Amino acid sequence: MNHPTTTPIAIITGGSRGLGRNMALQAARRGIDVLLTYRSNRKEAEAVVAEIEQSGRQAAALQLDVSVASSFDAFIEQVRAVLKNQWQRERFDFLVNNAGVGAHASFAETTEAQFDELMNIHLKGPFFLTQKLLPLLADGGRIVNISSGLARFALPGYAAYAAMKGAIEVLTRYQAKELGGRGIAVNVVAPGAIETDFGGGAVRDNKELNNFVASVTALGRVGLPDDIGGVVASLLSPENRWINAQRIEASGGMFL
Repeated sequence: MNHPTTTPIAIITGGSRGLGRNMALQAARRGIDVLLTYRSNRKEAEAVVAEIEQSGRQAAALQLDVSVASSFDAFIEQVRAVLKNQWQRERFDFLVNNAGVGAHASFAETTEAQFDELMNIHLKGPFFLTQKLLPLLADGGRIVNISSGLARFALPGYAAYAAMKGAIEVLTRYQAKELGGRGIAVNVVAPGAIETDFGGGAVRDNKELNNFVASVTALGRVGLPDDIGGVVASLLSPENRWINAQRIEASGGMFL
């Protein structure tokens, strides 16, 4: 069923849980093999790999902390080895920079440590990980970065987080411009509030917050992982190869 020379391969960071897990499963349903990364929970990651393999696609998981840029060279060598051993390939086709953490602190109370952690995970990490993966990314491939609705609308408590996401949106346009010569399209997806364990699961578990989000969303409910994974996977499809340098918000119409 698998054709190593033709089946596209996607690397999805933070693919073991939440939105990343959904992206990985939805990509697999569209005939894409998946190499996902996880930060600490190997068991969770292996469960996603098993689920993908049950659907007839190939998958693998590698440990990666995107906040530690000094670890990227070793990670690249692991990717190279997995591509060679499992897929008999030297290149992969799609990169989804999804790994992230939530943080809630007012601008006035944000510490330098919080700022640095968010910058390392959401901006420096994707910047240099993508840079180092470029030699392994196939010409004509795709990159999807993940932003947030919070880069467009302002909700108190997310100044540092949203600032990093705003930077990723600008970076996306520069990547699209500079990598266009290789036929690589780069887009950014900005989810609205989603029911996951992100940020302690507040949107999912706090009834008051859930009701508030639903009340400011045109479609009248809070987002679910299935609302996002399919958007990312569809951007990797042949039909969407001409979409480039775009910010695609998937929020059900929050704060219109």
